[in-house]
Amino acid sequence: MGDKFKDGVWPVMLTPFTDNNRVDYEALGKLVDWYIENGVAGLFADCQSSEMFFLTLEERVQIARFVKERADGRVPVVASGHISDSISGQAEELNAVAETGVDAVILLTNRLAEADENDEIWLENLKLLLARLPEELALGFYECPYPYKRIISPELLKWCADTGRFYFIKDTSCSIENISRKLESIQGSRLKLFNANSSTLLETLRLGGSGFSGVMANFHADLYVWLCGHYQEEPEKARILSDFLTITSMIERQVYPVNAKYCQKQLGNFCSLYTRTKDAALLDATGKLEVEQLMRLTDHMRGQLGI
Repeated sequence: MGDKFKDGVWPVMLTPFTDNNRVDYEALGKLVDWYIENGVAGLFADCQSSEMFFLTLEERVQIARFVKERADGRVPVVASGHISDSISGQAEELNAVAETGVDAVILLTNRLAEADENDEIWLENLKLLLARLPEELALGFYECPYPYKRIISPELLKWCADTGRFYFIKDTSCSIENISRKLESIQGSRLKLFNANSSTLLETLRLGGSGFSGVMANFHADLYVWLCGHYQEEPEKARILSDFLTITSMIERQVYPVNAKYCQKQLGNFCSLYTRTKDAALLDATGKLEVEQLMRLTDHMRGQLGI
């Protein structure tokens, strides 16, 4: 099981919609192929970038099933999809996603306790949830920023790693110190840490992190693939690329995910910019120009790296 979760890049997938607000499975298939052609290690469906809080359970299940089938064994697929507040509701959602055959289901750390509740409550709720999930089901964590960000402590992460049920964590702490402590706590276990943050990525790879799982893989996945695969043997190029990726990642503070969908439309994968989380009209002419400039700079960087 553990060998499925390879080091490298695990994009947090977009969900393309038609202009009349239906999931566009033709575009989603093209997106899956694009990720894989760019060398990713795996795919993360039904996450925040997928607009999971604005998808019905039926849509979340169908998307996970479609992505798993489209990937067709080329790369593993993990999926989240639990948005309920109650443990029973979350168990229902996660079991439904698990039945699609994805390689792991991912738990959102902020679903297991309220923002003002302590780690003891969080752990008790996790135990209740684990009891409602099949013991053989591979699991992971995602420190999802919405509706609030809950960073799992290294001590709790060690407890989870020691159960032998967890294989994957998407870390959003944006802290080298926090990630370093987490990596120490899970050393020797089957649990792998994937950093969502571009600014700290190179340093955390050097500390033993397994790769990248962030939104910028929706713009230039292959650059992150190169960094994860070459940072040891080509440290000077890796530092230049890391600096480039940090600065270009500032675009995610603009109208994301609309701007990422615009990038995918420019690549020929998407037909519509329709987004349930934001009005697509917020991406004005200047915003589109910024994406086009990013794409040109990305091509230039590919030339520098020989991609």
